[in-house]
Amino acid sequence: MSEKEYSLANHSDVTYFIFRGFPGTFAIQLLYFFIFLLIYILTVTTNFLIIIMVCLDSHLHIPMYFFLSNFAVLDTWCSTAVIPNTLNYLITQNKLISRKGCLAQLCFVFSVGPTEFFLLTVMAYDRYAAICYPLRYVTIMNERICKYLAVGSWLSGFFTGWTLTIPTAMLKFCGPNHINHFFCDFVPLVKLSCSDTSLSEIVFFSFAWVVILSSLIVTTVSYSYIIKTILRIPSSLGRQKAFSTCAAHLTVVLIFYGTCVFLYVRPKANYFSDKDKILSLFYTVITPFLNPLIYSLRNKEFKVAFMKIHQRVCNSFIRF
Repeated sequence: MSEKEYSLANHSDVTYFIFRGFPGTFAIQLLYFFIFLLIYILTVTTNFLIIIMVCLDSHLHIPMYFFLSNFAVLDTWCSTAVIPNTLNYLITQNKLISRKGCLAQLCFVFSVGPTEFFLLTVMAYDRYAAICYPLRYVTIMNERICKYLAVGSWLSGFFTGWTLTIPTAMLKFCGPNHINHFFCDFVPLVKLSCSDTSLSEIVFFSFAWVVILSSLIVTTVSYSYIIKTILRIPSSLGRQKAFSTCAAHLTVVLIFYGTCVFLYVRPKANYFSDKDKILSLFYTVITPFLNPLIYSLRNKEFKVAFMKIHQRVCNSFIRF
């Protein structure tokens, strides 16, 4: 059945949606396909490399890298929830997605997103403890506390994801069924509903405000104390070394919060444009790709760990 037939059939109960995706000819779609494919391969490879290095190198068994490995899992999950489906319709031009599949994608994306916010907040607190209380850091961020904070971030994030998805799943869709997006996002999806969306919007944007702004406030307060402590360090070399341990995390915070605040900290779902689509592209595709590069390229410990693992693998092949 063609897309047109799907869009015209069964207006009383829409069971399939059609992505509008990205504009352009088939040649342009192919170009998008290869760009997305390259980004996805690099995202998965670099994030898995971080996870493997943290697991194998004992020098990386510290809270900062423990949380970073969790973040790498989330980045891989976020990309996998969006990019493979996008690759499929870019190459096949079959832009259909079932209602259940759309809600599942929505749930995955909005479970990973809040989890990343909570984890970024925990990572900011970790840097605060390390710089402001270096002598007590081992006690404050012991192994048990780190595990509790990581598990709490995951559980809170997935609770938020389910809470955001359930009101959306209860909405009725009578047509049209064209989603002006490249994945199932809340705002373009809820605009297609023919039922009262006020409750869903209240739940969604209330959670968005609470999760994004509360985590942003805690992160901002943590970094205000961090900067105040760094400025008190007498030597410029000491200040530079202290700030370098936070620079990567701060960069990720600025990119991630910057896009999500513009997208989801709003009063209601009354507006969505191609500009919002580009911002969504940043936090679902670009940011998971950039995060491992930001964290690892200027990190000496990662470079040393990579060289050790590389040497270990080479020696294993030589012995084999």
